[in-house]
Amino acid sequence: MRNTKARRDLSIFVLVMLTLVVSTAGAQTVRYVPKHDELKYTFGGHKPVLSVKPGTTLESWTEDCYDGRVKSPTDVPSKIILANHDNPQTGPFYVDGADPGDVLAVHILKLEPALSYGISSSFPNFGALNATDYTAMLHEALPEKVWWYDIDKTRGTVKFKALKGDFSTDIPMRPFLGCLGVAPARGETRWTVTPEAFGGNMDCPEVREGNTVYLPVNVTGALLYFGDGHLVQGDGEIIGTAVEAALNVRLKVDVIKGRTIAWPRIESDSELMTMGSYRPLEDAYRIAHRGMVDWLVADYGFDMMDAYQLLSQVGTAQIAQVVDPNYTVLARFPKKLLPAKAVFGGAHDKLKGGKNKVG
Repeated sequence: MRNTKARRDLSIFVLVMLTLVVSTAGAQTVRYVPKHDELKYTFGGHKPVLSVKPGTTLESWTEDCYDGRVKSPTDVPSKIILANHDNPQTGPFYVDGADPGDVLAVHILKLEPALSYGISSSFPNFGALNATDYTAMLHEALPEKVWWYDIDKTRGTVKFKALKGDFSTDIPMRPFLGCLGVAPARGETRWTVTPEAFGGNMDCPEVREGNTVYLPVNVTGALLYFGDGHLVQGDGEIIGTAVEAALNVRLKVDVIKGRTIAWPRIESDSELMTMGSYRPLEDAYRIAHRGMVDWLVADYGFDMMDAYQLLSQVGTAQIAQVVDPNYTVLARFPKKLLPAKAVFGGAHDKLKGGKNKVG
C-alpha cells in the first residue's frame, strides 16, 4: 500500500508539474517533467522536448532504469519491462547556440530521490560475474533476484536487507546520474545502456551534485539527455545495477565556444577527470588517460611528454562500470598540483556560483 501511494503521489506531481519558464534577475529556470510516453529509449533520433538558453537552470525528473515498472519486491524485471525500454531518458533538450565542435557544460546542482525506495537486481545474461552475450559461456545464467532498498531521507541512507537470513545495514546515499549524454555523431542512435564518446550510460559516480560534466557537441543544439538515477553504487557496478531510483534533478547548462573535446570530462572543486568507454577495459583506460594528457597540454601548456610523465606519478583511476556494452574508466588528476588557472574559461566556478555566461 505504501509503495502504491508513493507512485500515486508521484503521478499527481507529474500531472500538476507543468513546463514553466521563470526569469529571475536575468537568469532562467525551466521546469519540465515528462509524461511516461515522452521518455526516450535511445540517444539520438528524437526531436527536442524544448529549447533552453545557455545559463539556464533546468529542474526536472527522471524515471528509474526499470522504466517505472518494478513496483514491488516480487516483480521480476525481465518479465515486465518492455523490450528495449531500459534506462528511459528525459529530454532531449536543445541548447541554443550549441554547434558541432563546441563543448556543452552541465553543472549538477541537486539530485534527490523522488520516491521512498530504490531497487537493485541481477539480470539474466548481465553483470561482471555472469555469463553474458559478450562473454559466452555454456553454464546457466545466475538467477534473477530483486533487492528492495527503503530510503531514509532524514539520515540520507538506504537499507540493504539480505534475501536470506536477517542481516541488514544502512548505506549512505551518494546520488548520481547513471546516464548523461548528447546526440551521438554521424547521425547515430544508440541504445540507452551504451556509453561512448557522446556520454550515455557511463554509470560514473562522479556525475553527481556539485560537479560539472563537459560533453562534446555533435549536432546543432547538442540535444541533452539524462536518466538512470542511482542512489549508491560500488566501483564497477558488478551485479549490473546500482541502487536504482527515480530522481528529482536540478542542473545548469552552458555552451563553451572555441573549444573541442573528443570524450566526456568532469571537473570538481578539487579534481580534473576524464572518461573513456570501450571494450576491452584496457582501451577504455587508454582513452581516459589520453584525454587527461590532452587536457594538461591544452589548458596548462605542458609538453606532451611532461604531461604523460606527471600523470603517471600522481594520477589515479576508477573503474566506473564493467557491465555495459562498453566499459567505463575515469582518470583523475588533483588540481592542487597544477598552476592556479581556470579551465574552460572558469565554467565550473561560474556555473556553481550562479553566473550565467561562460567565457
